[in-house]
Amino acid sequence: MSGGGLFQSAAWFALLRDHGFVTPPQVLRCPLPNGGVLPLMRGPGGHGLQALANYYSGLYGPMPVATPGPLAGFSKALRGLRPGGSLRLQPLDADAPWLAALESELRASGWWTSRFFAFANWYQPVPAGGFEAYWAQRPSPLRHSVERGQRRLQRAGAWRIDIHTAPGPALDEAARAYAEVYAQSWKQAEQPAGFVPALIQRAAQQGWLRLGVLWLDGRPLAAQLWLVHGGSACIFKLAYVEGTQKLSPGSVLTAALMRHAMDVDRVQEVDYLSGDDAYKADWMAQRRERVGLLAFDQRHPLGWVQAARHGLGRLRAQWRGGR
Repeated sequence: MSGGGLFQSAAWFALLRDHGFVTPPQVLRCPLPNGGVLPLMRGPGGHGLQALANYYSGLYGPMPVATPGPLAGFSKALRGLRPGGSLRLQPLDADAPWLAALESELRASGWWTSRFFAFANWYQPVPAGGFEAYWAQRPSPLRHSVERGQRRLQRAGAWRIDIHTAPGPALDEAARAYAEVYAQSWKQAEQPAGFVPALIQRAAQQGWLRLGVLWLDGRPLAAQLWLVHGGSACIFKLAYVEGTQKLSPGSVLTAALMRHAMDVDRVQEVDYLSGDDAYKADWMAQRRERVGLLAFDQRHPLGWVQAARHGLGRLRAQWRGGR
């Protein structure tokens, strides 16, 4: 179970194509023998092919999600797209059957392949008993922090949490609140600027959206964007107003959204997506790694050149690490 189904949907790839890059990519579709499609794009400068993915992609894979058998013929279809000697796919589920089948087909067709670490992924299977059972398993400092935050918010004024799931004026107000909170947080401005606003509207239309806002006396203090799909809740973006840490608005809001995802949406898993931040281990019980795949066509001159550059780069990194 993972949020991969969302990130392998036609709606997600259309969102990336239309809003995911400062410069619109040249999108290509490589057919798979099982009837699926691998959405790709030209690499920088038009060299090589790579996954249609960006910083916001929690996982990458074929569309639609499938468990294919042998992918004989894939490399021929790939060469028909003029890959320029190289292919780069990330982030990937290292245990996905389609990935093993793709690697096997590439190697049999004269490609050299190499996997690499992409990022850590913390996640939480939902226990029997839902949120209450989950919350009892959390470290006591986290539980006490949320409880103190709730008491301090109560003393500070009138506070509430709204969770938005559907299009409409209320969502438009919440989206403005999200932008306001983000602008007052510690985080850098989003790039490209239009991606998250477009995602909020698209997610609402698709039924994925869980946009939570914590308000104190009419002012938004924290906002979080979660996406729910196929039994998984993905914690996509979160921010709180700098200087409000004593009220723990971010933790209070996370706990509320966690309860909603587990007890209302009844998901089977909550996924923190990318990053090895220390606080994620307090909220999540398990960790896995996402990988990337590099492939170089040994039948193409550019494949040899790029493979040599990649090999030299790895040697330099190992040498520097050993100094």
